[in-house]
Amino acid sequence: MPASHLLKTSSPRTLPEELIIAEARRGDRKAFAELVRRYEETVYRFSYKLCRDREKAEETLQDTFINVFRKLNSFDGKSKFSTWLYTIVVNNCRMRHRRRKIREIEESLESLDNPPASVDGHFSKEIARWEETPADLMLGKELKEQLDAAIQKLPDEYRVVFVLRDIDGRSTEETAAIVGISQEAAKSRLRRARAYLREQLDPYMSTPQGGRR
Repeated sequence: MPASHLLKTSSPRTLPEELIIAEARRGDRKAFAELVRRYEETVYRFSYKLCRDREKAEETLQDTFINVFRKLNSFDGKSKFSTWLYTIVVNNCRMRHRRRKIREIEESLESLDNPPASVDGHFSKEIARWEETPADLMLGKELKEQLDAAIQKLPDEYRVVFVLRDIDGRSTEETAAIVGISQEAAKSRLRRARAYLREQLDPYMSTPQGGRR
């Protein structure tokens, strides 16, 4: 029985994923809506783990499904649909990060062109100290908050691998496929991410609230 007929006679929620994907590729809006329903929470949660910001995670969610709608015909079924979807999320996060960095650079250049004047007429600009990051202001809070702050400080390429492997529990093989690197590179980035996080959390873990003393 054609999948299109099944969609008309059955609830999309009861149909196998491969049938839903096949019909969505043919332009069936009900099938695509079902794909969104099945994966929107997964995409949002993964996006939030990467950027730790609700607004950015929601924007990434929207961008991801726009990309899925445009590129669904390119999904060849050789990997799991979820793996392909995660790859789109990672690419969207990378693009969003690049655009944010470009904006920050442009704003910094503009501020150099127009430095603020003090009350006595002299130009002054207070430069924030690099070491004064949000993580430094969170001492004494729960370990989870410390870990979240440390994860945010990881370089993008390490954070993605750490989230996929140690938070989402993806295999090394799938992580490498999602990020587009070799399995050895994925293992190397994970080792470095873990070492960095241990270093960041060590001062907290050495305090009474961390439980060592």
